[in-house]
Formats: sequence, C-alpha cells, structure tokens
Amino acid sequence: MQNSKSWILHFEFLILNFELERSEMDLGDCYRLLGLRSGASFAEIKTSYRRLVQQYHPDLHPDDNKAKDKFIALTEAYKLLLTVVPPEEIGRQSNQSSMYGDEATQVTPQKEAPTTTVIPQPPNLMEIEQRLKWKTYEQLQRFLQEKRFPQAIALAEALAARLPKDAEVRQWQAIAYQIWGRALISENQLPKARIYLKKALKTDPNNKTLLHEVQRDFQRLEQIF
Repeated sequence: MQNSKSWILHFEFLILNFELERSEMDLGDCYRLLGLRSGASFAEIKTSYRRLVQQYHPDLHPDDNKAKDKFIALTEAYKLLLTVVPPEEIGRQSNQSSMYGDEATQVTPQKEAPTTTVIPQPPNLMEIEQRLKWKTYEQLQRFLQEKRFPQAIALAEALAARLPKDAEVRQWQAIAYQIWGRALISENQLPKARIYLKKALKTDPNNKTLLHEVQRDFQRLEQIF
C-alpha cells in the first residue's frame, strides 16, 4: 500500500529528526489553535494555516502585538504538526506509455482486451512497521530519560495515531502522560499535572500498575493543595 509506504519513510525521518520548538504546546493545542479537530489531515492543516496566517500577518497589522503573537503561535503549531502528520500523496503518475509513439494513429484499431490493474504490495509491511515501532520506543525512552517531555508526548501520540489498536503503544502513551504529570507536580504546575494524569488513566484504563502509580500521584496533588 503506497500510503503505508509513505508513512514508513516519513516516520523514519521523524524518529531521526524529531525536534520540537521550546514551547510546551502539545498536539491538542496545535489543532485547536488552527481551528481543527484532533487528527485532521495534512491537507486540512495546510489549508487552515494558510488562511489564518494571511488573516494575522504582521504586514496587515503592523501595530498590533496580539496579531503578531498569534502569527508566531500559528507558525509554531504548524511546524509541530508537520513533524507528526505525514504528507498525503497528491496522486500517481502513470508509468505506461504508448508502444507505438506517433505511429499509433496509423495502427488498425483492435478489440481492447480486459485489463487488470495490479498494485504492488510492499514486501513484509507488517515486519517493517514492527521494526519502526520498537525503534520509536527506543527514541521515546531517550526523550523521557532526558526529561524532554513535550517531545516524548508528541512522539507517543503520533505512534498511537498510526497504530490505534496496538495495546503496547497505548501503554507507552499512557506511561508518558503519567511521567510528565508527575514532573509537572514537581514543577508546581498542578492543574496541568492533573490533566495529564487523567489522560494516562483514560488511555490505558485496564493497567493496574499504572492505576496504582497515578493514584499515588493524585495523593501528592491533594497534599499540596
């Protein structure tokens, strides 16, 4: 499948070059800022971004600092989404050409034989996706160890969006939420910590070990409050 092949190439690039802006904006914030639903397509993101940056462009509002800040935030959100949303194929060009060139018009017409279009399947696609899955897990571990939590969250969400039925991926995503929630408690960002702890439970509700850890984190929150 060509779309799957494109995603594989994009995801390899993502793993090697996954660098976010210093802002702690997460994917949900990016979609909301661009006026889109979560999981919007590449084309929708591009269209919305172009429309909004034209609306808030500094050249149109030279004395409006709010418009300038909005323009910058839109650009950061757009750049972040481009790192996790693979571009869609515009279309395929035919690789077939006439066998007879300019002489084709002189050939006596014959009955057309039924044709069958065969779409080649990428070899061992499932095996490739599994290899990339574990490669992504290694990158996720590095982000968490380096306390690069926004990058870890964005990477986990991108993988979960691609493999929504994979239980291991959901578990990794939930743990990333919980670890960041715990870090936010230490930074005294309590409302945001509560949000990510709840996300952890919602993402992997049947994980008893995770439930126990999150309950302990909520107890810390209550003590601080």
